Amino acid sequence: MKTHFRIVLPGGSGQIGNILSRHFHAQGYEVVVLARRVIPSPWRVVNWDGENLGSWTSELEHADVVMNLAGKSVDCRYTAANRRAIKESRVQTTHLLGQAIAQSRHPPRLWMNASTATIYRHALDRAMDEQTGEIGGNEPDAPAKWRFSIEVATNWERAFFDAPTPNTRKIALRSAVIMSPDRGGVFDRLLRLVRFGLGGTAASGRQFVSWIHDADFVRSIDYLIARDEIDGIVNLASPNPLPNREFMKALRQAWGTSVGLPATSWMLEIGTFFLRTETELVLKSRRVIPGRLVEDGFQFQFPEWGAAVQNLVDRRVAPAGR
Repeated sequence: MKTHFRIVLPGGSGQIGNILSRHFHAQGYEVVVLARRVIPSPWRVVNWDGENLGSWTSELEHADVVMNLAGKSVDCRYTAANRRAIKESRVQTTHLLGQAIAQSRHPPRLWMNASTATIYRHALDRAMDEQTGEIGGNEPDAPAKWRFSIEVATNWERAFFDAPTPNTRKIALRSAVIMSPDRGGVFDRLLRLVRFGLGGTAASGRQFVSWIHDADFVRSIDYLIARDEIDGIVNLASPNPLPNREFMKALRQAWGTSVGLPATSWMLEIGTFFLRTETELVLKSRRVIPGRLVEDGFQFQFPEWGAAVQNLVDRRVAPAGR
């Protein structure tokens, strides 16, 4: 990879954007975040509205990588207004970036677009990789809210791959849940449950959890950037998803407690209602594996949840993380 490297992160002001921005900034690369609100940062933040072409498009000229992270958080109740915002914030920004890249005189070499491992069906029976994984939405017993998530994901990817950008390599990142010790993230919320004695098995506990440690997330991004021959769909996940029961047990052990009250499905429905989120985030079995990364030789630093969760807990309670 060349010494001077410039990455543009549309929608990069959230937790995942900050993880990536810190990573690239620490390597001395030029980082440009496109955000609706410009705040002081160690890297450059440029205003965009995610809806219209504007002066921000000049940031794409000669860029090495554009990595689109824009999209309303799915950690909310799926009301009609939120459903519309979740879908439009992903599909419209992807269309917009495709239009901007198509009009660039010197387009970026690589366009990575966020996607989601949720696109695969609810799977207890087998793992889902890029080649043999089955897209969800047609399961006879799948709740309507789960089918909505599949619809969003498929429309999101269609907008991405349909964009006419012949001079730009494209990768759709079907990412599992990214685990980092940052405040306010998924791991932080799970750890809070454990600390209050509530981090037990959710429902049957048989549903699989697909995850990726933040160190492997940024390392996999580096790897994909450097491998010019890789394009298309790539799963970003640990090669070892595990059932919720084992996942939460390992988290309790890493924290140093054996107490964790289980939660039935109806308890989860009540709890997520008051937390303004949805049970899909807990109950859907995401058994996703990174077939292409493993086949290409990528080596995970944290392939197993036991070592990964201990590292995350240690970093969370370290003086620097308080």
